[in-house]
Amino acid sequence: MSVLQQLNQPELNWSETDRVDMTRGTGRSETFAASRMPERPTGSVRLMEQILEWDNVRRALKRVRSNQGAPGLDGMTVDQLPGYLRRHWPKIRDDLLAGCYVPLPVRRKAIEKPDGGERLLGIPAVLDRLIQQAVAQVLQAIWDPTFSEWSFGFRPERSAQQAIRQVRTFFQAGYRVSVSVDLSKFFDRVNHDRLLSRLATRVKDKRVLRLIRAFLTSGVMIGGLVSPTDEGTPQGGPLTPWTQ
Repeated sequence: MSVLQQLNQPELNWSETDRVDMTRGTGRSETFAASRMPERPTGSVRLMEQILEWDNVRRALKRVRSNQGAPGLDGMTVDQLPGYLRRHWPKIRDDLLAGCYVPLPVRRKAIEKPDGGERLLGIPAVLDRLIQQAVAQVLQAIWDPTFSEWSFGFRPERSAQQAIRQVRTFFQAGYRVSVSVDLSKFFDRVNHDRLLSRLATRVKDKRVLRLIRAFLTSGVMIGGLVSPTDEGTPQGGPLTPWTQ
């Protein structure tokens, strides 16, 4: 069954038994394994192809739909996304592979903090959320094994409850000092060049680095006008934890 036939299924059934590569004409599936990503003769990893592998995109769509969330600037809802993909996925995929995909600016929304003040969220379009989620899943597989055993933030199968239980374990072991650190305006001041330079130590596919930069610099809609974003990472998209 072709990719377009898969997308045209009434219930968009992307089950494990119907796994198909998200390409046109190959009919093959390459299961992503971060520890065994193939190197090209030039030494650059074909990471974008891994991001667009059928099973990875299928999981990303499932995650985006389960999270729901508000529409972005184009007004498309998560329930409308599968139908849009049925009509436009080949062109979207070609743009991503060519390194020329252009994300929409994010929609600004202010959330009141419990202790006063506001947290500014950037809500991406649902298509951009899908692509960000697909990228984040691959980056997660690369970076997660390098994190500390005691790191609980933004990691699979980790939670704040586990962090609290670990604190209790340390307390029972006799530790009595706790240090709380918060960098003021950290998300708003991330330097894009330094961030991408750090990512480039492990991400060798320049198309992926260009895509991440495109998301970082896509701009934000404020009062009907798009303002540029030349620093900081917008809070609200699936890729945000991997651009901090």
